[in-house]
Amino acid sequence: MDSLTQVVLGAGIQGALLGRWQGRKALLYGGLLGTLPDMDVLIHYGDAVAQMTYHRGFSHSIFVLSGIALLLTLLIRRFAPTPGYSTQRLLLTLWLVLVTHPLLDSFTSYGTQLFWPMTTTPVAWSSIFIIDPLYTVPLLAAMLLGLIYGLGGKAGKAPAIALAISSLYLASSLVGKNVAEQRVETQLRHQGIQAQQIFSTPTPFNTLLWRVIVIDGDNYYEALSGWFDTEPPTLERIPLGTNLGKSLAGSPALTRLSWFTDGVLRYDRIGDHLIVTDLRLGMTGFHPFRFDFAHWQDGKWQVQDEIQRWPVERGDLNRLKLLWTRIWQPQTSVPLALWASELSKPLISQNKL
Repeated sequence: MDSLTQVVLGAGIQGALLGRWQGRKALLYGGLLGTLPDMDVLIHYGDAVAQMTYHRGFSHSIFVLSGIALLLTLLIRRFAPTPGYSTQRLLLTLWLVLVTHPLLDSFTSYGTQLFWPMTTTPVAWSSIFIIDPLYTVPLLAAMLLGLIYGLGGKAGKAPAIALAISSLYLASSLVGKNVAEQRVETQLRHQGIQAQQIFSTPTPFNTLLWRVIVIDGDNYYEALSGWFDTEPPTLERIPLGTNLGKSLAGSPALTRLSWFTDGVLRYDRIGDHLIVTDLRLGMTGFHPFRFDFAHWQDGKWQVQDEIQRWPVERGDLNRLKLLWTRIWQPQTSVPLALWASELSKPLISQNKL
């Protein structure tokens, strides 16, 4: 999730558990500690693929963070003993502030290595967009109330109430995801399509409208499914460019990217460049993680010595408005295939979301 959300989540947890004794400082301590796992962005891992796939690695491991929570508890008790609450309560608070950061990240589409150093596929439950105001606002309001009025009396209950509201909203996102996938799976059976893989994720800034990706051989299907839909979802067939992907066989960077994304990748030729796109993130036709993997030279594809991000344009507000309309008016037509076709065009001619 975004940094603001991680700050207010950490503040809410520490405020709820230690606010009675620490007062406003609990919000500040929790907010700062809640951002600690993201400090790995300061590390230079290598090229663009390495930067993406090593982020949310060791610093987001529940094993590493559990050790940090224990170490911090021992240091605090040794050098800054605080009467009034037990060591167990302090340990629980610090552990929750740290561990809920990667757990919340795991609800997004990015991929979080919760069990590092184990090499299991990064966790991406993908039930919430990376920025979702409905999750963040209750926690932000509780933090502001606590900073203004303190954490005594009725105001002291605000963090716990905000955490309950946000957690219920997060749980509802899992329900929406399940409903969207079931509706698409029903349509797949109706059309006789054998899906190799299904990936679903909410459209930007909400959990009411879902984008569902179905991998089927050399193609994939995209569909939208919303809470208020009454008709079956429309499946739009789009080429994956798998033949281009075969040109990258043996590339360690592609192997790692495929592992990190669980293979939800698309391949496009743009001029003399072979571009690999992570389809999970962003929105159809606008995907922030695109990589310039290879260039055409001497009649074949040559993998780049150092793979860079392919530039993407800023989003199109009109497309966001169209998606918003689609939520409330399910009959609204959204040209997913047209948007997706722009991924194979030169950047200058694209008009992306």
